[in-house]
Amino acid sequence: MTIDDPYWCNPHAVVAADGTRCGDHRAWIESGLAELNGDLTAFWNRHRNDGEKFAEWRGASAFAFAPTGPGVADFIQLSLGRETEVLAGPVVDPDYRPHSADQLFEPTWVLRDSAAEAQQLAGPVYRLRGRAGGGIVHMRSFLARRARIEREQREANRPGLENRIIREVGPDGTRDTAFLDANPDWFDFVPRENRFFADWQRSSAGAHRIFDHWAFDIHDLEDRGQKREIGFIPRPLKMPAERLLVDEGVSVHRLMERTEAIDAEVGLPFAWFFFMTHGHWVDPDVGDAIAEGLRQGRVRLPDRDAAVLLAWADKKYKYLF
Repeated sequence: MTIDDPYWCNPHAVVAADGTRCGDHRAWIESGLAELNGDLTAFWNRHRNDGEKFAEWRGASAFAFAPTGPGVADFIQLSLGRETEVLAGPVVDPDYRPHSADQLFEPTWVLRDSAAEAQQLAGPVYRLRGRAGGGIVHMRSFLARRARIEREQREANRPGLENRIIREVGPDGTRDTAFLDANPDWFDFVPRENRFFADWQRSSAGAHRIFDHWAFDIHDLEDRGQKREIGFIPRPLKMPAERLLVDEGVSVHRLMERTEAIDAEVGLPFAWFFFMTHGHWVDPDVGDAIAEGLRQGRVRLPDRDAAVLLAWADKKYKYLF
């Protein structure tokens, strides 16, 4: 499954006007500048009209999945790039002289809106994208690792948290509260990644394979001396045509109709909830309004979906802010 998030890689080759490849892009520029004793103006005048162009790879994210069992997280995800080599543009900006060699190494004078607008030289090819440890991931193992690291990081801070005091100053004086008394469930925290999968399994969506509807942009970063950063951003494979926002004065019944329309559009029950936790397609205020409607008995959801929504309303999570 390919997702429309175009990217490009640094130029890698120079191609002459007759189609002959002239070699590596950076080496070609360095050699040309050396011949001219580093004179940028002479280099620019030599190449601004000679038809030489640079080639680069352009692509979009693609994901592949292989089930490994019946559970919601029993699958392997491969993060790939679907890339084509294109003739991107002239080796120098024909209108403006470069001020440094760096401007030649990283061309900014070409449009990269779509690879279809440039002459294709090769591809498409699929490359494994090892983006921060997320190239090949067994999702159940990843979620277990995510939960374990969260526990370990919180436990490592226990001594300091046990001594931390929250001081509140008000009209009646000062009140001190132990941090852990104010946050009794601090060590029971469940990461949003784990909640996303647990909510899927508990809801009406659980009858469907999660990877038929979502991919996961995974990262697992651990730099020396730095806190380990691990998680994912869910990426919808099918999106609603429009965002769902809470208009002033809109009734909860109208919001229910619109969430049902989203479910029908993407072919998944309770789909709107997961778009809401993603943070872009459905405003969290929609979830709050429907949750309040459930509490007041004004609207109904299947029991399993109501339980998931009310739990979310009590302890919210989302990915994009």
